Amino acid sequence: MVLALILGGLAWFASGRVGWPLQARLIALGLLYIVVMLLSVLLPGRSPFGGSLGEWLVVGGLVALILAYREGLRRLRSRVRPENRPVETAPGDFAPGELDRYARHVVLREIGGGGQRQLKEARVLVVGAGGLGSPALLYLAAAGVGTIGVIDDDTVDATNLQRQVIHTDKRIGQPKVFSAEAAMKAINPNVTVRPYNRHLTAEIAGDLVADFDLVLDGCDDLDTRYVLNAACLAARVPLISGALSQWEGQITTYAPWEGTPCYACVFPEKPAAGLAPSCAEAGVLGPLPGVVGSMMAVEVVKEITGAGQGHRGRLAIHDALWGEHRTIALKKRADCPVCGG
Repeated sequence: MVLALILGGLAWFASGRVGWPLQARLIALGLLYIVVMLLSVLLPGRSPFGGSLGEWLVVGGLVALILAYREGLRRLRSRVRPENRPVETAPGDFAPGELDRYARHVVLREIGGGGQRQLKEARVLVVGAGGLGSPALLYLAAAGVGTIGVIDDDTVDATNLQRQVIHTDKRIGQPKVFSAEAAMKAINPNVTVRPYNRHLTAEIAGDLVADFDLVLDGCDDLDTRYVLNAACLAARVPLISGALSQWEGQITTYAPWEGTPCYACVFPEKPAAGLAPSCAEAGVLGPLPGVVGSMMAVEVVKEITGAGQGHRGRLAIHDALWGEHRTIALKKRADCPVCGG
């Protein structure tokens, strides 16, 4: 019986490769089935294809049921009224009525319809679905960025909900990337979300980053930041990087091939233990990630559409405790082991 099934599979795929129509391929399988049945009758127990007549009748009955189900489903779909059929939209095109949600973008002189299409065609990778990633992902989805990737290997915890607004109490214990995907699709079902429930390592960073136009770094792991910096440099993909510490946040954009420093230029070495405590160790103001993460989403829109002046070569620092915001210039290091020379 196995031999006949293998021959049938080979005949099906081979006829498809040479361009046979579906009807001809089904007829070929039907003829093979008839031959097998005849041999089972004429040579009971000795057929080269094995199997008894009863077994082959069961196989034929199952195939007939599947084909009948497919045909019935096809006829049922053909009877659906055109106005009730799901609208099929080509990749990169706007769905009917989709532009209405972006009306406030379209009337902006710096964005307009052309800029909104650029957002629709853009692919943005967000590293980290935590404090910074939460507001950034929500606003990128709402803004109409066509494809949004999000990579994180963590799960939603109760301690996250004070600041990671993309997650909910009911999704505690769920992987953050899938929780974020649900929230983004709820805001804008027209976006394509690519969730990667894993840790970003040097082995996968290069191929992953190269598949996107822009990367937003919202992670809280220094080793991952260095890996991401090297991958973005190799793929020449701009990196928008943000960081938080208690009451203070900062943001900049790295594009070393266009004259800016890279992450390793600004932070050539990891700080000594205790000098850069995590949010769990030092605490963080709940709304602060919303401020900085939203600023990062703004920079994404500006980078994609070319509106205004971005933060390339500049580090913006926001001090929420004293209500101050300042910007300092950053310079490329000629001796940087990552982008120097």
